Amino acid sequence: MQDKIKKRILDAIFLVLRPISKILLRYGIGFHEFAEVAKLAFVYVATTEYGIRGRPTNISRVAVLTGLTRKEVRRLRDQNDSGRGAIALRTTPLTTVLHRWHSEEEYLDKDGRPALLPFVGESGSFSSLVKEFGGDIPPGAMRTELKRVGALVEDEQGNVKAVRRAVHPKTNHENLCASLAHAVYPLVSTIAHNTNPDLEEPTWGQMTAFTADICQTELPRIRRISTDRLTEVVESFDDVFMAYEKMSDQDTDLSENRPIAVGVFYFEEREDNLISVWRD
Repeated sequence: MQDKIKKRILDAIFLVLRPISKILLRYGIGFHEFAEVAKLAFVYVATTEYGIRGRPTNISRVAVLTGLTRKEVRRLRDQNDSGRGAIALRTTPLTTVLHRWHSEEEYLDKDGRPALLPFVGESGSFSSLVKEFGGDIPPGAMRTELKRVGALVEDEQGNVKAVRRAVHPKTNHENLCASLAHAVYPLVSTIAHNTNPDLEEPTWGQMTAFTADICQTELPRIRRISTDRLTEVVESFDDVFMAYEKMSDQDTDLSENRPIAVGVFYFEEREDNLISVWRD
């Protein structure tokens, strides 16, 4: 029975690894590089989540759990401890300025939308917004870059207005890393949480609308409708998050703040040999 369960899980993991392998090969990343990252993840989880009385798991037990040698476990733990295995997820000044333009009362109109701002001014201006949230980037440079990416428009009087909520990464690899970190990682983490047999708290939201019987000629229309609806849902949650961020800003103990995410997505299978899997 246990072997059958393992096989079903490994079959599902194989399914997930196919698009991941496609991405890695596209960027010239081979199996050995992937295997090194996978071993690092195994050792990290075995060390941090399988200890006794809150202490890290010892090297021998990590070796037993993962099937790696004690020497290999020690090397990988040293790599984690040195920070070489850490992944830093940072927002850019452009993203921060746009986000605050949509959330700070000083920069909103009476309807709660990003206000048309004068470029200069001590308060309530684009310059004051950039000075407060844009780091050391000059307001002129910030305006130029936001216009370039289509997130800002300027009228004849020099007033500026935000027309997009977010700035997409400039390159494919930046877009890939952001998507993996902010979409794939939260989704898989939710699945891991909800399927934990020892779970003592409520499950997290995880919902997918599914069908295997859409005519191909209708797919363009479904894609368009999906994009419009998903955009509405994501923006509504972004509004909720921004409201609670303002409450968190009043909390002096920022160490207690935690990242959260709500993800919705559109997907269509492009491999005919997998249709039977979805119908099972």
